[in-house]
Amino acid sequence: MFKNFTGFNLVEQMYKLRHNRIFDPARWKKKTVGYLCVIAVFLALWLLPTEYFGLDGLTLVQQRIIAIFVYATMMWVMELIPAWATSVTIMAFLLLFASDSGVKWLCNPDEVGKLLSYKQIMASFADPVIILFIGGFILAIATTKAGLDVHLARVLLTPFGKKSENILLGFMLVTALFSMFISNTATTAMMLTFLAPVFKQMSDAGKGRVAMALSIPIAANIGGMGTPIGTPPNTIALKYLNDPEGLNLGIGFGQWMLFMIPLVVVLILIAWWLLRKLFPFSQKTIELKIEGEMNRGRDTTIIIITLAVTILLWMMDALTGINTYTVAFIPFAVFAMFGIITRYDLEEINWSVIWMVAGGFALGYAMNGSGLAALVVRAIPFGNFSPLLIVILSGLLCYMLSNLISHSATAALLMPILVVVCTAMGDKLTAIGGTSTVLIGVAIASSSAMILPISTPPNALAYATGLIEQKDMIKMGVIVGIIAIILGYLVLFGASTLHII
Repeated sequence: MFKNFTGFNLVEQMYKLRHNRIFDPARWKKKTVGYLCVIAVFLALWLLPTEYFGLDGLTLVQQRIIAIFVYATMMWVMELIPAWATSVTIMAFLLLFASDSGVKWLCNPDEVGKLLSYKQIMASFADPVIILFIGGFILAIATTKAGLDVHLARVLLTPFGKKSENILLGFMLVTALFSMFISNTATTAMMLTFLAPVFKQMSDAGKGRVAMALSIPIAANIGGMGTPIGTPPNTIALKYLNDPEGLNLGIGFGQWMLFMIPLVVVLILIAWWLLRKLFPFSQKTIELKIEGEMNRGRDTTIIIITLAVTILLWMMDALTGINTYTVAFIPFAVFAMFGIITRYDLEEINWSVIWMVAGGFALGYAMNGSGLAALVVRAIPFGNFSPLLIVILSGLLCYMLSNLISHSATAALLMPILVVVCTAMGDKLTAIGGTSTVLIGVAIASSSAMILPISTPPNALAYATGLIEQKDMIKMGVIVGIIAIILGYLVLFGASTLHII
């Protein structure tokens, strides 16, 4: 998808930065130590007598799932291998050592306890949420192929005129809008490309260039909060909230947007004000030029109509009865039928993110399907915990982890645990807005993590322009992140009070 516009060189720079960091000789020494630590902890948990865990009735299958869970946590946090690769190994471990299709002499249910269904583990990849991801990727690929994204950017930015501060706001609002439906990485690369001629016009005096460069990743991270497909943590939260065999809250696409879009708009305006104050413009006007044309013809017409129908159906899911996941299949089917999306385009889908999320779902299924979650609930008195403490700790933990590792990995790691905690606390969570406040709050905290160049791909892309110093990114990241988390939880509490969720 990225190869279809000139901003691809920025994506290449981002991956080069990450590659150099990962394959640095000094880092390899640390990784070797890390591998040894993970293997030692994993084997210790795998081989310990079950009574050492302090959980009455713990089976060998459940013990293995604990070992696999700790393995996943350490691998995701330490980033010894890519996050998606960790997820694939999780699914392989579960299939081989904890399922009814596992190694025969290691998976005798009479000896190791209740086994997981291999079909359910594999179904994690074909979960309806995965279809939602693929639908979002397909829409993004089609709009990029048609040049519709460039055309929309030009049309949407024109009303903001030539005043520097207004153009800054325009770029932030358009970036936020695009990142609600297109991946944050693709949106950032595209918008930074549009900013290239703007940078050339701006003088070195003043800090306006820094404000412009910083505005794009900030707006992309904030904008991703606006829809369930805006960023993976949102979709992961929605999966657990809507699980028919779990919480079954039935939160729809339009319902999500109803309370999240106002939050996004407010946060964008706050971030715009902060950028103007911290990095003032010395040049008051800018001539904005966006190169590139929209392709004319049948395919573009079909894409526009399909995009409009898909978004409308997403927003009116409560009225039509067609759920978010089924709607996501419509663009896939239409574009495939008319030859707009080919098998080569399918290779552009970000499969690594999908595998990453699928591994998290498999881990969540393993905890519930094996009875481990219920065992933990009985062993730990979550019901005595303070709801406010759960909200604060989950939000802070997610925020800190998301600044250092993949947002998707953080959400995949924390969501299954928090579902167990929230289920055990029952009605006590009503005081802070219910389970939805905790889980969606984690998604918000994840998107708010934007302190370092490595925190998010949009940050890395903006840093690769060479216009931003790390101290500037940290300064804005901390301020905007804290404000976003506080306002986000207040909005969630308000939405629960008004029975919007």
